Amino acid sequence: MGGVLRYTSAKDAAPPLIDGFDNFYFVTESPGQKRVLLEAGINPVAKVRTPVGARRPAVLIRSSPWKAGSEQTPWHDVFDLDHGHVRYFGDHKVNTDKPVGGTTGNSALLDAFDEHQAPTAAGRAAAAPLLLFRSVSRNGKVKGHVDFCGVGLIERAERVVQWAGQARSTFTNYVFDLAVIDLSAEGDKLDWEWITARRDPGRSDADVLKLAPAAWREWVKHGHSVLPQVRRRVARSSVVKVRDQRPTVGSSAAADLQAVYQRFDGNKHAFEALASAVAARVMRASGHGYLEGWLTRRSGDGGADFVGRIDLGRGLAGTKLVVLGQAKCVKPDSLISAEQIARVVARLQRGWIGVYVTTGSYSEPAQLEMVEDQYPIVLINGQDLVKELREIAREDHGGDLSACVEHLLSGRPLEVLNRRPEEILLG
Repeated sequence: MGGVLRYTSAKDAAPPLIDGFDNFYFVTESPGQKRVLLEAGINPVAKVRTPVGARRPAVLIRSSPWKAGSEQTPWHDVFDLDHGHVRYFGDHKVNTDKPVGGTTGNSALLDAFDEHQAPTAAGRAAAAPLLLFRSVSRNGKVKGHVDFCGVGLIERAERVVQWAGQARSTFTNYVFDLAVIDLSAEGDKLDWEWITARRDPGRSDADVLKLAPAAWREWVKHGHSVLPQVRRRVARSSVVKVRDQRPTVGSSAAADLQAVYQRFDGNKHAFEALASAVAARVMRASGHGYLEGWLTRRSGDGGADFVGRIDLGRGLAGTKLVVLGQAKCVKPDSLISAEQIARVVARLQRGWIGVYVTTGSYSEPAQLEMVEDQYPIVLINGQDLVKELREIAREDHGGDLSACVEHLLSGRPLEVLNRRPEEILLG
């Protein structure tokens, strides 16, 4: 995705590169088959006859932003790829004699819509994927280059009345809402072998499905109920899977994390002191000055367990930021939810940041919400917590984790009453 392809009028599949760009015809070549084209906005690949019925290999969709609002193309397609959504207008026009659903493109997309709504996995396995492209300008040319925007399927189809611009009249058309699936498992790339296999009448739907992207296979298996999970969202690249937040089962790190949990399970306020120390180490590692403040009272803390301060710059070229910390000593296999993180975020005032320290892990929906809503909060999971403690133990305590933990707790006040977080800015 995001790769620009050279689309020339010569339609020659021989050179892999043209003018330094991947050749569209080379990339999409299926040996023994006709070339796929992007001559129109909606380009259905010819159906093949399989033993169980007709199968359309794919529908290629092309949007030309430079034409939007013109008499030829009076609509404006919407490509919100960061959130996996495309709103695409059909090919019926003010001067079209055919019925609104009878044009080549609308007919193909309505067929695809029926397939995408199939109630069974077998029905969805035969459904045609939509391959999305946008025309882009390169080297001062508005034609001849296309940007691959991913693989989509139709969520909704709606008849709309559109204004025909200079024709000063209205006409009926279809608009399609498409879900763009996540291709991160494939490195944001599409293997054309999948489409080539779908063009082979001798291969079954189940056979060619093995070549499909992982998200497409998941959708075929479960249907639209999994669209929130398989839809492309750029924020997903910042999400760490739960298994990657936990030490390997049976490892020494896993044993150390369990020991930390057992040490503080009955004294969670003491864990807050430990969390404050670890948060300070993480913050200072970024190169900024960090001042540890105090722990909040045991009850009614309003979503904050400790307070700190980050110092940025010096003098007039500097500022101080309040840090509100939350600490949760939970079983290492526990998950922290979006609601728990939001409780800390709700306490933050303008210019404040949060830090959340736990012996557990953060659920993927919680991380996704944090990234998409741009929460100013640092998340330290159980694996990172024990990693920091083990490093401190190696540096100062000969690798003795228990001695390291007790040293970090020694001399730390476990409670300070009636102090507001902003008071740390006065220090």
